[in-house]
Amino acid sequence: MLRIAGISAAALIGAAAFAWAGDEGEPEKNCDGSTYEIVECLKAKTAEWDKRLNAAYKQALEDAQPKQREQLRAAQRLWVQYRDASCLYYDLGEGTIARIEAGYCMKDLTQARAQELESKTERH
Repeated sequence: MLRIAGISAAALIGAAAFAWAGDEGEPEKNCDGSTYEIVECLKAKTAEWDKRLNAAYKQALEDAQPKQREQLRAAQRLWVQYRDASCLYYDLGEGTIARIEAGYCMKDLTQARAQELESKTERH
């Protein structure tokens, strides 16, 4: 009975820490496990950063001067092409590690761009 209580307490503390970390940005959860689990974890983290990126991009467009807006749109389209091409390089590598490297590439580049745009917005 005591063991079950200890396990339950640890699970609740872990869940609370994970939820709190998510409020501050990227969840602190490490992507561990099998190749499939790591890749799925990285996809989830990338999706969260992509949401932040889209919100920051929208805000940057609103904050931009009219003459800057089309340039920001062009830069963002080119950035997406760069990110996708760069990460495809890793994905085309040998073995299952290639999927993991490509996943980290997508997450890291998306995170960096989101943070860059967030740092430029007036409301951040």
